[in-house]
Parts: sequence; C-alpha cells; structure tokens
Amino acid sequence: MAKIDNSAYNYFLQAYGDKLSGTRFDSHKREDLEKIYNRIVRKNRSTPVYKITFDGDVKNFAIDLKEQSRSTLNLVSSITEDSDDIESVFYKKIATSSNEDAVKINYIGSDDADGRTAFTVGVDSLALPQVNTGNYLPIKGNDFEEGTYSFDLSTPFKSYEFEFNVSYGDTNREVQSKIARLVNSSNVGLSAKVVRDGNGNSALQLTSKQTGLSEDEKNLFSISSDSSWNEINKLGIANITQPASNSRFSLNGKDHSSLSNTFTINQEFEITLSNTTPKDEPAVIGFKANTDAIADSVSDLLTSYNGFIAVGEKYSTSHSNNQLLNEVHGISMQLSDDLKNIGVNENPDDGTLSLDREKLADSVTSANAKHTFKVLNKFKDMLTKEAGKTSIDPLNYVDKITVEYKNPKNVLTAPYASSIYAGLLLDYSL
Repeated sequence: MAKIDNSAYNYFLQAYGDKLSGTRFDSHKREDLEKIYNRIVRKNRSTPVYKITFDGDVKNFAIDLKEQSRSTLNLVSSITEDSDDIESVFYKKIATSSNEDAVKINYIGSDDADGRTAFTVGVDSLALPQVNTGNYLPIKGNDFEEGTYSFDLSTPFKSYEFEFNVSYGDTNREVQSKIARLVNSSNVGLSAKVVRDGNGNSALQLTSKQTGLSEDEKNLFSISSDSSWNEINKLGIANITQPASNSRFSLNGKDHSSLSNTFTINQEFEITLSNTTPKDEPAVIGFKANTDAIADSVSDLLTSYNGFIAVGEKYSTSHSNNQLLNEVHGISMQLSDDLKNIGVNENPDDGTLSLDREKLADSVTSANAKHTFKVLNKFKDMLTKEAGKTSIDPLNYVDKITVEYKNPKNVLTAPYASSIYAGLLLDYSL
C-alpha cells in the first residue's frame, strides 16, 4: 500500500504553507473543470509512455513549477476579470492606500462614477474575535476517566450540544484533540486548536470566526455543562481569555466603529483593516493614475514571467532538460523589439524582464497606444498559454526516458497519466 512521501509533503508545506489560503481565483466552476479535464485528455493522446526517476530535486521542481503556473493564472484572471483586453485596466478605477500594511482598499463602485476626492482612515484598534483558552494540562497526563461527556455551546442565535467519548488510557492531549476535531467539523462558527506552553502542557483553545459585539451582546459564545461539569471545568474551556471587541477607526478625523475589520463606505469602497496607524498619520485613500494602474499590472506580469525563469534556472544545473527555459525565453524573443519600444527591457545576463514605467506611460498615452495594448495583450496571452501548459503537465519538463510511443492509429486515452504530479505525495516504491 502506498504511503505519504514526507520529502515532497514537507517541501510543499515549507515552501508554500503560508500561501495555502488561496484566492477566489482558486475556485472553479464546473465548466472550468471540464475544460481542464479535456485539455488533459488531448495532451495525453499523443504523449509517449515514459519513465521518470524521482531522485534528487525532481519532485521539488514539479511542485515549484506547478505553483508558479497557478499564481500566474490567478494573476491574469485578476487583471482581466472584467475584460480579456488589458486595455480595460487603463480605464478602470483602482483605489490605493498610502499604508497598505494597515488599511487595504478595494474600489467596488462604478468606473463611470464621478468624484475622486481623497479621504483618510485612521485605525485605533482592530475588531477581535472571542477566544476561550482552557487550562494547561500535562500532555501525557490522564486526568479524564473513561466515559461519555457533553457540554452546551450557546451563541446569541442558537444553542448546540456536543458529546465526546474518552477511551481508557486517553491522554489529556488526545482528549483535547478529539474535542477540537469535533468543533472544527461542526460548522458552528468556531475554530478549535490545541496550544502548548513551554512546560510540556497543552490547552484547548476556541476562537469565534465572528468579531465584534453589538450593544445587546455580552459574548459571542458561552460554554456550560450540567452532567459533565467537572470535566468541562477541568478543561477550562468556559474561560473567556479574550473578549470580542469592535474595530475603532476614524474617517476624515470623525470617529467610527464596526463589528468587523472589513466594511464598505458609500457602496464604493471596501476597506479591510489589518493594523493600527500612527496617531497623526492616517492612511490616505485615493485613486491610482491610469498610467500607474497599467504599469502595476504590467509589472505583475513581468514578475510572473521572471518567476518561470527563476524556476528554470534553479534546476538547470541538476537537469539537462532546458525545455522550460527555452519556451519562456521564446516568448520575449518573439516580442523583443515591440516590448523594448514600450518600455519592457531584457536583462542580458539572465533573460529576466524589467519595466521602464515612464516609457510605458508615454506609450499608453501616445497616438500609438492601440499598438502598445496589442503588444501587451499578446505578451499576456503567450504567458497564459505557457502557464496553462506547465500547469497541466509539469513533469513534461524534467529528464525522462521514453519507453514506448503510442500507436497513432489506435490511441487509448488514459486521462490522468500526465497528471502524475498529483501523486508526488505518494511513495510508489511500495
């Protein structure tokens, strides 16, 4: 039976664990998934049977390439969300914040709306969830007797009863973990985890997904028990260690508060607070100039392009297969003169691309602007095509031995053969 391959699993978590939350572009409709499936089928029809030796950094290379492809496709989706033509960015209102670390801004109003007056947002405190942290108990201790126990969880709107079993020999940590899994799978608006101190003790911590308290609320949830009072008291999960609180902020110097850290203003701006601001330095909210908006989008595309170059260069010494670098460099080679004319320059040392923002601004505001956007769209489309290819079959770019070519007159479709990437976490030696 196959088992989890720790090397691939650990590398993926170390390299990309902080980015696992994803974006809305990581969610797909049914028709999107059908298109991906059909592309895999078409790809596999002519793909020969080959053998790959999963030694060294082959798995790391495939994971890096797959993630680079995913981030590129998500970026292109965000840029062309309203239109496939990158020119639409030039006419789109894009809000900006002078302090992105504290106040993030997203313009959700109409691009045809009037008024671009700047305003300020000062953040005094963030909205906080309620946190109940239980008692720290010895991890390997056995403070709970075998049996079935229960507790009640009450919120301002509903009440729930939870029941859990303690088996003979269960340690404190195992009991806490059982309850954490029970709460996390119940979808009651709480998250649970087991936390540790530095003395070999652990506690069960419950956190509300909601933040803030309305005027008629004392807490977001409470825990009680009659029949299992001793056990719940021993766990200590009824103790509120952080009360929920509202965010407090100012708009143009006038004080406001909100139950959440994300709210809208006049149905035009979606604001997300993530940190406090210095008392006399509120964040200034305004709009990007049209040329800045298009330059930022082009800069992001170049960053994605350079990301493919970085992945190829990272593994170029350990693999003789330079197909990835050749394909990516081919994009800039085909558009070399056109890109240079609009401010996109190639570094002769490593082939990466950089942007001359002033030259691009002149190009998109000149009489030849249509040609500029045509070049940018072609670059975007070619980069998207490359990201799609590498996403479908990242292992196409590693060293491999061809075992057998398919009979072109009698092709048997094995739709997932080119998606062995999905099995990198399994040890095929068993």
